[in-house]
Amino acid sequence: MNIDELKNSWNEDDSFEETPEISIEQKNKINLPLEKIRKNMRLEFWSTIGIFVFAFGLIALCEAPFKFKFYITILIASMVFVTFFFYSQFFKLYKNMSNTMLKTYDSLQDLLHQFNLNKQYYLSFYLAFAPFLVCELIIVLEFIPHRQPLSDLRIATTLIGTLIVGLFSLFVFGRYWFDKFYGRYIKQIENLLMELKR
Repeated sequence: MNIDELKNSWNEDDSFEETPEISIEQKNKINLPLEKIRKNMRLEFWSTIGIFVFAFGLIALCEAPFKFKFYITILIASMVFVTFFFYSQFFKLYKNMSNTMLKTYDSLQDLLHQFNLNKQYYLSFYLAFAPFLVCELIIVLEFIPHRQPLSDLRIATTLIGTLIVGLFSLFVFGRYWFDKFYGRYIKQIENLLMELKR
């Protein structure tokens, strides 16, 4: 076998073919939902910071016993730490979306995998507030004055009932928020991925 035949057989061998590349038109279609997701992530991040600043300001200005203010401050500070952990995960995705060179089908598929992973983080983020909800309820039941002292049964039913409704609401709200701000754009990217697969 001479050199020319070897070159031809090498060029005809498709086992070394690269992953299909994404055209410029397809990249533009992908960049639109990605930019919307990035914009919503920035909006959510700054909104969360605003909520925490408002909460700490409200505690500082409200007229309440020291113990009540102290417990609520510790509770909100703990919420900040939990939020920081989850936002560090979201920031990694944000950075990957900004730096990703979406040139191939595989890179787009990897990005979708990261979106699915972050969806689980997102729902976990909302459910992670369950212990804080319990603590807030206990603090409110203990420190807010009532006309008549609450019976043990009343305290238990109020706590359990509010917790069930609160957890369900957190889960539903988390899913709705994710779908509204991110889910529909991820769906667009999934549809583009399906088009590339054909």
